[in-house]
Amino acid sequence: MHVLVTGGAGYIGSHTVLALLAAGHRVTVVDDFSNAKPAVVGRLEELSGQHVPVHAFDLAEADKLAALFAQEGFEAVVHFAGFKAVGESVAQPLGYYRNNLGGTLSLLTAMQGAGVRRIVFSSSATVYGPDAPVPMTEDLPTSATNPYGWTKVMIEQVLRDLAVADPTWRIALLRYFNPVGAHPSGRIGEDPADVPNNLMPFVAQVAVGRRERLSVFGDDYDTVDGTGVRDYIHVEDLAAGHLAALEWISGHDRALSTWNLGTGRGTSVLELVAAFERASSRPVPYDVVARRPGDIAASYADPSLAEAELGWRAARSVDDMCTDTWRWQSANPEGYPG
Repeated sequence: MHVLVTGGAGYIGSHTVLALLAAGHRVTVVDDFSNAKPAVVGRLEELSGQHVPVHAFDLAEADKLAALFAQEGFEAVVHFAGFKAVGESVAQPLGYYRNNLGGTLSLLTAMQGAGVRRIVFSSSATVYGPDAPVPMTEDLPTSATNPYGWTKVMIEQVLRDLAVADPTWRIALLRYFNPVGAHPSGRIGEDPADVPNNLMPFVAQVAVGRRERLSVFGDDYDTVDGTGVRDYIHVEDLAAGHLAALEWISGHDRALSTWNLGTGRGTSVLELVAAFERASSRPVPYDVVARRPGDIAASYADPSLAEAELGWRAARSVDDMCTDTWRWQSANPEGYPG
């Protein structure tokens, strides 16, 4: 298939581009580079041995988007593009709603106009809200605690409504948990634009010497060691999940499908720190500080539906995740050039 990948120069998008190309699909990327570096494109071409056409514009630019659909004859879309920092979304809600909702509505309008009815949407486990029992299953009610999370909840609702209004759509909602790791080559990986919002890149930056110490937000949760427990999933497993979902919706007549992408196993903050110290042979000094408002004790997936329907299962361990992250971070201590 000819697949449009929005946000394809970003962390998860870039790894998924490689997975799609390796499976024989043709890929075109749209990315405005607000949260990605142009250097990733050359590395994608280096790793895949293929040219990756990239169009640098915002999805809200409806005329450019419509022209691209008319020109390229896409058969499916994998939609990553969107702002993703929780704290920033609280400070700048209008920007998040305008970008994430507005960009998605513009994309869906262009798809409808071009007769493209297959989309895999990058959603998040944040849609389960703060009170969901673990392990989390796809039939739980959705909610959110911040504007970023609400944009995911709202986009899912838009897609559900679209599937009801026109059952010829084939839509996959992929709710993934905590993506970490990097391509085994060490050539592409996670490169936060500012102070990392997530644990793994912060730990990696401490180990490589970019930051002095890690702050552990609370050690008095009801967990194995008192620190927060999360379901970390290797970005390569996540990319394989997107490929599996795209191929599934292309061969089945269900208008809308929802799958968790996670390992089903929880790892605490201190367990992850210990694994990273093993992988890097570097110390990761940390300080325990107060809990963050809104944090929960544990979040991990029930991924059994994805395994049953997609034949997909996360294959890589936490040690694999840390080893690949360290390979990326140590080879690119300042992230991508430029």
